Amino acid sequence: MRILAYHVQPYEEKAFLKWSKENNIEVVLEKGLLTLDSVEKAKGFDGVTTQQVIPVKDEEIFKKLKEYGVGQISSRTAGVDMFGLDMAKEYGIAITNVPRYSPNAIAELAVSHAMHLLRNVKRIEKAMSVGDFSWNKDLISREIRSCTVGIVGTGRIGLTAGTLFKGLGANIIGYDKFRNPDADGVLEYKDTLEELLKEADIISLHLPLVDDTYHLINKDNIKIMKDDAIVVNTGRGALVNIDDIIEALESGKLAGAGLDVLECETLYVNQKVGLEKIKGTVVEKLMGMDNVVLTGHFAFFTETAVDNLVSISLDNIKKSIETGKLHNCTNM
Repeated sequence: MRILAYHVQPYEEKAFLKWSKENNIEVVLEKGLLTLDSVEKAKGFDGVTTQQVIPVKDEEIFKKLKEYGVGQISSRTAGVDMFGLDMAKEYGIAITNVPRYSPNAIAELAVSHAMHLLRNVKRIEKAMSVGDFSWNKDLISREIRSCTVGIVGTGRIGLTAGTLFKGLGANIIGYDKFRNPDADGVLEYKDTLEELLKEADIISLHLPLVDDTYHLINKDNIKIMKDDAIVVNTGRGALVNIDDIIEALESGKLAGAGLDVLECETLYVNQKVGLEKIKGTVVEKLMGMDNVVLTGHFAFFTETAVDNLVSISLDNIKKSIETGKLHNCTNM
C-alpha cells in the first residue's frame, strides 16, 4: 500500500513519519496542493490525503484520479466545502474527512477570544502602548459569570466550548437542529436561533457550512441580539456576513467579534502574504479594529489536533482499502 500526502506542512511531518512507521506503510510527502497540475503525481498510489487552502472543483482532477484507480480523497480537515462533492460523486471519488480530532483545540480558542474581548485586552494594550495606564471607564469589563453564553451548534466542539464556559461560571444556552443527548447538565436548549440570540451576551458558532448555515448571522438577526453582545466564530467563515458584523461593530450594536475564520481566508491563511496583499481588504479592516480579535484559522493548531488530523486521515485510507468500506465519508 502506498499513500501520497499533498500539501504537507513542516508541523505535520513528525506525525506522518510516526504513522508510517507504526503501520509499516509507505507515505510519500508532497509539499504542493492537489491541483490540475499536480494530480498526475497520484499515479501509482492507492490513496491520497490533502489539506486544501484552495478549492478542488475542477472536473479534470476527479477524472484523472479515477483513471489512476484512486477512489478516495482523504481530507485532513473536518469541513469539506473546498471540494466539488457532486462532481466527486459523479466520478466515484469519495471525500472523507476527520469529523472528530481535538474538540478542545477549537473550543479553547473560542473561550480565549471571548475572554479577550470581554476584558477589553486589545483596548488596554493600545492605551498602554502610548503610556496611558489609567482606569478609563471605557475599559471596565464584565465578568464571565454574569454572562449568558449561547452555543450555536452543539456537537462535540460546541459542547466542549459550553463545558469550558460553564466551568468559568457562565450560564449556558444552546441551539441546534439536532440536540445532543450529552448536553444535559451543560446547557439549556432553546427552540429557535432567534430565542438564543435575544438572550445571549456571547454567541459562539460551532456549525458546519451548508446551504442552511450560509450567512446564518446577518443584519436581520443581529438586530435582535442584545446591545453589546459578542460574536465568536471558530466554525466556518461564511457562517457570518462579515460586512454586517463590521457595520454592527462600528455602530456599537455589537461589543466585539472574535474571528478565527473568514469567508475570504484563502487570501491569507497559512501564507506569508505581506501587508500589501491585504491592503484595502476586510482583513486589514478587522485587524485595525479595537473590538475585534482576529486569528488566521489557528483554532485547530495544537500538537494534539495535528497528530489526530494526520493519523485519522491516513487511517481512513488504510481501513477503506483493507475492508473495502469507506470511513468518515461525506459524499457516497
